Amino acid sequence: MRKTGKHIVSKVLPGSIAEELEIEPGDELVSVSGKEIEDILDYHYLMNDEYVELLIRKPNGEEWELEIEKEYEDDIGIEFENGLMDNYRSCHNKCIFCFIDQMPKGMRDTLYFKDDDSRLSFLQGNYVTLTNMSDHDIDRIVYYHMEPMNISFQTMNPDLRCKMLHNRFAGEALKKVDRFYEAGIHMNGQIVLCKGVNDGAELDFSIRELIKYLPYLQSVSVVPVGLSKYRDGLFPLEPFEKEDAKKVLDLIHGWQKKAYQEYGIHFVHASDEWYILAEQPFPPAEQYDGYLQLENGVGMMRLLLDEVKEEIENRTGDDRKHTVSLATGLLAAPVIQQIADQLCEKYPNVTIHIYPIVNEFFGEKITVSGLLTGQDLKKQLTGKELGKQLLLPCNILRTGYDVFLDDVTVGELEKSLQVNINIVKSSGRALIEALLLETETIEHSYTDEVNKYE
Repeated sequence: MRKTGKHIVSKVLPGSIAEELEIEPGDELVSVSGKEIEDILDYHYLMNDEYVELLIRKPNGEEWELEIEKEYEDDIGIEFENGLMDNYRSCHNKCIFCFIDQMPKGMRDTLYFKDDDSRLSFLQGNYVTLTNMSDHDIDRIVYYHMEPMNISFQTMNPDLRCKMLHNRFAGEALKKVDRFYEAGIHMNGQIVLCKGVNDGAELDFSIRELIKYLPYLQSVSVVPVGLSKYRDGLFPLEPFEKEDAKKVLDLIHGWQKKAYQEYGIHFVHASDEWYILAEQPFPPAEQYDGYLQLENGVGMMRLLLDEVKEEIENRTGDDRKHTVSLATGLLAAPVIQQIADQLCEKYPNVTIHIYPIVNEFFGEKITVSGLLTGQDLKKQLTGKELGKQLLLPCNILRTGYDVFLDDVTVGELEKSLQVNINIVKSSGRALIEALLLETETIEHSYTDEVNKYE
């Protein structure tokens, strides 16, 4: 086994087994049950046992051998300085659709890191291209039966895939899917669709090839390429228009019908953008096969609408009176406005202002809320009637932090707009409760120390 770095404990959870054993931040995990830990996958696999032996090295060099008896898969409550317990693997492709290549200079360094790490696919749902995966990686995935693996296919045409990823090994890398299939590893797939490149007949061919991997390939999402205004010198790509979206949906719906008749699932799914662009209604919930790709923007709007409908139907309404505002991207704004109108029918004295924010930072073609910046919010909301609270969707922030992509903090935005900001979780009930001011806001302290978010 290759040499690994030190695995230093950064946090011990209160009331955990680790705290009871007096493991402390700064301690080093040397081995688990006599085996050296390569990364977080080894750690999780070995720690699943009901009996484990830990070798802990204290900062003073003293070594402790700890025996632990616990329930199967119970966590002992420690976190490490390096979340993967190994170096993060970056992507070496030059994909024609890569959004990181379309970002302006001067943003925080972490935003320019392109990950292509199979461990993040398993742990966090990230999509990988397979080009950065060694035979050793494949063997470990199969041995640990890591699933689901999330794979960026883009196309099943090997030559076209080489061109799209700008990597001469990208076509050959598709053969790694066969290893996963043979080992019974469940997978989800993604196709980033580029107009005139991998759409039309190429998309039809890709779906035809991918459906052969059922039942282990559970789903494939088709999402439109995101195009920022920073594309000088990059591969020329055009945005999809309404008629293009209709053709994409017709093709996908045709394959859904075939897949459902033969396999009982719809298999290939269009992201929400296609339905909004084509001005077509979202499919019913059952057509999403259990929402396997929510984080990829597939079915989020349908799920939200259904949850909101149920929440509103269970309420009798009253005469409460207040004004509240919500800002979101251009994509979701019409749906959120529809929800606000429905809610106000039961609460006629509640005034809700929905503000669609144009993405001036990345360009007007970027319409999702997750890529909005603090400066665009500040500029476009200044002078607007915001009411008692300004609501923002949770995906607008970096996970776990009160900071926007441009390093503006929520506290800074609150101070600028002179309004309390409430970050709304992604559920229908959470949205309704926030619009009705039934949830407490979190205090967002103003700070100039943006580096603490790194």
